[in-house]
Amino acid sequence: MSRRLLMMCMSLLSLGGLVHCSKSSQESAQPAPAAAPTAAAAVKSTALTVTQEQQASWIRNFNPLIAPGTARWPTRAGVYEPLMIFNTLKGEFVPWLAAKHEWSADNKTLTLSLRPGVKWSDGQPFTAKDVAFTFELLKKHKALDFAAVWGFVEGVSAKDDATVEFTLSRPYVPGLVYIVHQPIVPEHKWKGVEDPVTYKNETPVATGPFTEVKVFQNQIFELGRNPHYWQQGKPAVESLRFPAYPGNDQANLALLTGELDWAGSFVPDIERVFVSKDKENNHYWFPLVGNTTTLYVNTTKKPFDDPRVRKAISMGIDRDQIVRVAMYGYTRPSDATALSDAHNQWRNPEAVQAGDWTKLDVAKANALLDEAGYKKGEDGVRVGPDKKPLRFEINVVTGWSDWVRAVQIIAQNLKAIGVDATLKTYDFSPYFERLQKGEFDMSMGWTSDEPTPYHFYRDLMSSETLRPVGEVSARNWHRFANKDADALLRAFEGTSNLEEQKKLAGQMQMLFVQNAPAIPLFPGPSWGEFSTRRFTNFPNKDNPYSKLTPNSPPENLFVLVEVKPK
Repeated sequence: MSRRLLMMCMSLLSLGGLVHCSKSSQESAQPAPAAAPTAAAAVKSTALTVTQEQQASWIRNFNPLIAPGTARWPTRAGVYEPLMIFNTLKGEFVPWLAAKHEWSADNKTLTLSLRPGVKWSDGQPFTAKDVAFTFELLKKHKALDFAAVWGFVEGVSAKDDATVEFTLSRPYVPGLVYIVHQPIVPEHKWKGVEDPVTYKNETPVATGPFTEVKVFQNQIFELGRNPHYWQQGKPAVESLRFPAYPGNDQANLALLTGELDWAGSFVPDIERVFVSKDKENNHYWFPLVGNTTTLYVNTTKKPFDDPRVRKAISMGIDRDQIVRVAMYGYTRPSDATALSDAHNQWRNPEAVQAGDWTKLDVAKANALLDEAGYKKGEDGVRVGPDKKPLRFEINVVTGWSDWVRAVQIIAQNLKAIGVDATLKTYDFSPYFERLQKGEFDMSMGWTSDEPTPYHFYRDLMSSETLRPVGEVSARNWHRFANKDADALLRAFEGTSNLEEQKKLAGQMQMLFVQNAPAIPLFPGPSWGEFSTRRFTNFPNKDNPYSKLTPNSPPENLFVLVEVKPK
């Protein structure tokens, strides 16, 4: 499974901290391509050729209810559709299958009014019964309830063909995204499915723009337009074409040689290796709206239980060097709120100003460590009151070249403040197991990229997400909790007033800055590349109608319905 897909799965399984198992999205960051693509079928001018997932060969599965990466992209957002889509760049929910939503006065009832005239791809009408049926499937089969909506939803009912009502067990306004992002399936086709967890749904009936399986072979498949799509005149693209590539190397080579129209990959030195080959048509856009790349320190262990030590380590890191050398200048250093540009409308300037500990300051870092009782030994390595030297490993995944380079820089930086840190690489599975169980000293990692800072800080500071070392944690890998944060989070859950939410989010940011529970390094770029040789109207910095990347469902739906043949 590709890196971006692994992260997407981890993010979905950590939603709201409501489940006890876990690709914004730090999206794929791999070495430059070196091998030829395995799928060499001729490029069709009428088909938009895309790479989003890397597989040596395709398995025919279009089940939108199972884990991302098991069903073929764009099953969850392209074949099937959600009720609404949160547009990260605009910071708002966009009506989709639902035309509007409304909360009750006590924020315990959510009413969704469905869009009139929507049909399934077999011509049958889409109704509120389909929505209620889908959520009842999640209730019956807990393995499908990735967002754990039944952890806060008590019931769902179709009031009439166009109205769905969700009753909640407690006020939980942030739960809106988990409800409205759920792909909806047709009751008349799924009511007879014996086991929806294992069902492959090889011939889908759906509401999305591309529902017709025109070709499906081991090395390539193609999806045609929905003959009954509800957006008149869309999609303009006749079909989607998906060659199989066993890895990012081969996929990137296909991008560079012109086979692909749309991709979402890390390409080192992209201006030279991609754009310069065809300046008129080769383009990319990496807005900093992905999740934040973070250095996690285990707060259950000394000296990381001391915020002075955490801040000192952060001040010993040269983020400018990391951005320049490890990330090819694609991003910028993080501020101390740890928020990416996706949350700019929420950012508290006072918290940013107060967070000086994300700026390189070796003298101040040394002073903080002196104050905390860690003195430099004869070998230059600091020693604590317990006589143990500050020697630690920083865990990272083998082959994640940008992160490996970042850790090498961090380890070199920290010598100047008397911390002896060494790089330790693991394959993804053992790396992630250590991260989830809190069995590490220091580790590279990522944060969630949900719509509001509530979701972000709940992962990082809530008692509800805290687990003992050795027990799997969905997101609170550094094992930190704060009672003041708990109170702010609960208050946020109970209000749908935007100004009140912003006030609470600002207080959460200040609390994070004061405690430095984790060490943010840089906001993750949202990787996206495209060619205009055959198709136009991709989002870009001059036309930012959505993210460009195909790696952020359901937002990729915006692109699928707007791209046009040249």
